[in-house]
Amino acid sequence: MAAYILRRLLLIIPTLIGIMVINFALIQFVPGGPVEQVLAQLEGGGDAFDSFSGAASEIQDRGNTSGYTGAQGLPQEFIDELEAQFGFDKPPLERFLNMMWDYARFDFGESYFRSISVVDLVIEKMPVSITLGLWTTLFAYLISIPLGIRKAVRDGSSFDTWTSGVVIVAYAIPGFLFAILLLVLFAGGSYFQIFPLRGLTSPGWEDLSLIGKVLDYLWHITLPVLASTISAFAGLTLLTKNSFLDEIRKQYVVTAKAKGLTEGRVLYGHVFRNAMLIVISGFPALFVAVFFGGSLIIETIFSLDGLGRLIFEATVNRDYPVMFGTLFAFSLIGLVVGLLTDLTYVLVDPRIDFETRET
Repeated sequence: MAAYILRRLLLIIPTLIGIMVINFALIQFVPGGPVEQVLAQLEGGGDAFDSFSGAASEIQDRGNTSGYTGAQGLPQEFIDELEAQFGFDKPPLERFLNMMWDYARFDFGESYFRSISVVDLVIEKMPVSITLGLWTTLFAYLISIPLGIRKAVRDGSSFDTWTSGVVIVAYAIPGFLFAILLLVLFAGGSYFQIFPLRGLTSPGWEDLSLIGKVLDYLWHITLPVLASTISAFAGLTLLTKNSFLDEIRKQYVVTAKAKGLTEGRVLYGHVFRNAMLIVISGFPALFVAVFFGGSLIIETIFSLDGLGRLIFEATVNRDYPVMFGTLFAFSLIGLVVGLLTDLTYVLVDPRIDFETRET
């Protein structure tokens, strides 16, 4: 097992480099970089996207030779200093190698526009993403696995039929639409004002008792977590049911029942280990998606300032240190979580031996 873990750890390095190379190369062809953002704000108070249309004719008419939309009327020396400040006076290859060397030492630099280090910025936004990611993943698995097992055992019954209807409806409703529905119904939209509209805590939260802080926190996260969980639990329930249903119909289950084993012993002593493998395999994708990226719409609707909004705003503003720093860190975490998933396979079913697999 140690050799397999070592191979997977070594494979993380080229995979991570490949992700960074592709994204860095693509970003070189995207207009509206940080220099253009600053120039556009200096010229008209907008952003670089406001001046894309008709840019070529404007540059020709006003004698702009810097190559930047929005640089009309600004001295070339200022443009050069701005490029040097952002590091664009160096060739792309050199900038990429310098960036990767810094990231290898976990030095993610400082945001272009916020005067704060990327690490501190991520830490500042982390509580929201931790709340949404961990609670959503926890509830999705706590609901989906028992429900999926029950549906598999009672396949074709009235319980299976009506729960399937609920699951399908939940899966079909977009997360943002369900979030808006929750706001309208329970956050003072048109009916009840039971839950707050925004934030993780109330004003004066620091002055509350420990129990008061916990209750206030749970009061604020109820609607966002519920909106995030609805689609995740639906897909996972169907996956669990189908996985257990496939195993229940196999010959070894019939043999175990013929030997006189109870249904619970057969289900949790034999079927569970095999059926849970496919469920566990979906954990990395669910965890990474919910924890790092899937919360953007939920954060926006419930006015939560988390990693989803941070990455989106950094992309719009072309804040490259934040963009590439979070991409590097989250890709690394995703790859490590994938390795942990393989190790979980072994814990669920000790018969799995990755050492004998050909790589």
